[in-house]
Amino acid sequence: MDRFRAWREGVTANPRFRAWAARFPLTRPVARRRARQLFDLCAGFVYSQVLAACVRLRLFEMLHESPASEAALALRLAVPPEAMGRLLAAAAALDLTRQRQDGMWVLGPLGAAMIGNPGIAAMVEHHALLYADLADPVALLRRDRGGNALSNYWAYAGADAPEALGAERVADYSALMAASQPMVAAEVLASYDFRRHRALLDVGGGEGAFLAEVAPAAPDLRLMLFDLPQVAARATARFASRGLADRSQVFGGDFSTDPLPQGADLISFVRVLHDHDDAVVLGLLRAARAALPPGGRLLIAEPMAGTSGAEPMGEAYFGFYLLAMGRGRPRRAEELQAMLAAAGFARSRALPTPTPLLTQVLVADVSIT
Repeated sequence: MDRFRAWREGVTANPRFRAWAARFPLTRPVARRRARQLFDLCAGFVYSQVLAACVRLRLFEMLHESPASEAALALRLAVPPEAMGRLLAAAAALDLTRQRQDGMWVLGPLGAAMIGNPGIAAMVEHHALLYADLADPVALLRRDRGGNALSNYWAYAGADAPEALGAERVADYSALMAASQPMVAAEVLASYDFRRHRALLDVGGGEGAFLAEVAPAAPDLRLMLFDLPQVAARATARFASRGLADRSQVFGGDFSTDPLPQGADLISFVRVLHDHDDAVVLGLLRAARAALPPGGRLLIAEPMAGTSGAEPMGEAYFGFYLLAMGRGRPRRAEELQAMLAAAGFARSRALPTPTPLLTQVLVADVSIT
């Protein structure tokens, strides 16, 4: 197979062959698809900025309220008519908007998917920091990790004493995680029944958005959360506002150095492990093993490298995102399972999720004996 691929790539690198393949009826569809894929790689940043403009102008919400003409949108959004036309046409080419036969503009299929999904919109806005760090990708690769716009945003990533961070340093990233957590929680809830447990400890649980989504699905479940002290304080406020104060406990500390609270028969890491390097991850898994009783279980939920049908998400997107962040790396499910075994868990398995691109789920058990 390697020899065949080497031959194929060698032939494809020949300009005369590419010109012939583009003309020959049997190879023309493949040649056109490859050309489109390569162009999309070149133009991907432009596509993302079209989406960012739509989000910042709140165009999707406006079109969701009612169809609108190009002139009306230009006036309402204070965008020159010609520029408004270009944005609408570009968004239509990306399936974000659509023009009806009467000339009115409405949502396209991808624009409609943005409605009621604030987590995606928040991530679109957040990517301005990532793009700033990627302005010179070679410089990013050659420099020491950290010290970038993205690592400064994730304050704990470069802090010597993350537990001492002030409330203002954790507010933005905590709010971002809370906004995007419901769509991850929906994936996990579709894959796992939390009613079989009596207490769940969510480690690195942020403002408690994940636990707040789990709570209605498992009314008798005790909710426990562990995060940095200033983040944990935000979780306390969220639980109180949701009427969950009586069934929740919040613990503040640094999970890279402090032992985890005991008392839960289920511990979860939701979008936590891929933010950290291997030594920290292995330490976290061992701490979870020590905190769980015999027969207890660990649940890991996060995007994973090697996801079938979403391969670029792992190594390309998260690979460079975490490089700019200054720590962590995307991992395959098999890598995490090997680390779980090294941490002392008896067995682990993957659970199917409706949208593996968003998250995959692993569960690992503590031996009863």
